[in-house]
Amino acid sequence: LTVLNAGRRYLKAEDLSGKVFVTSGLGGMSGAQAKAAVIAGCVGIIAEVDEAALLKRHKQGWLMEICNNLDHCIARLRDARKNKIALSLGYHGNVVDLWERLAYELDTTGELLVDLGSDQTSCHNPFNGGYYPVQLGFEEAKQLLSTNPGKFRTLVQESLKRHVAAINRLADKGMFFWDYGNAFLLEAQRAGADVEKRGANKTEFRYPSYVQHIMG
Repeated sequence: LTVLNAGRRYLKAEDLSGKVFVTSGLGGMSGAQAKAAVIAGCVGIIAEVDEAALLKRHKQGWLMEICNNLDHCIARLRDARKNKIALSLGYHGNVVDLWERLAYELDTTGELLVDLGSDQTSCHNPFNGGYYPVQLGFEEAKQLLSTNPGKFRTLVQESLKRHVAAINRLADKGMFFWDYGNAFLLEAQRAGADVEKRGANKTEFRYPSYVQHIMG
């Protein structure tokens, strides 16, 4: 319902075939995103750093394909988008790398490859394993979390700034992003990322919440 209503509200589209939804998370709360994308008829690209979560969703049949290569990921996205194939593709890697690659494709080809975007990392708990920084691999980040939580926190906040910068680049060209109620925008703001709404007070963000804008 969230994905369908995001399409209706932001894209003015009842039919999401050929539209691309990019997000992150295939764990407990976020695992349904892959299935939702296919039910809605769009191309869903979902990044997940934990391979165990990816494999679980794939085994359940909720996730159609898995890849760990961004070149392959972009190629599959382009093909499914062009041919209007409903697809759920799990990218085994950090969502920041995925967002930055999509921004790079926009800058080098002029092609906006994503229509809808969101995030379901556990940003309500970003410094204790809910969000993994792009600068490190999953296992390396877990080790740093246990040995140097202060450094881990710094890397998370740097990662959030990069995360938002890539989203902003794409949103400026017409991609519609929303907050999934996971404190992503709040933690990004605390990290110093550019998420505040222009000309508004500091409690307003440039992107909406699904609770207010979509489910309502």
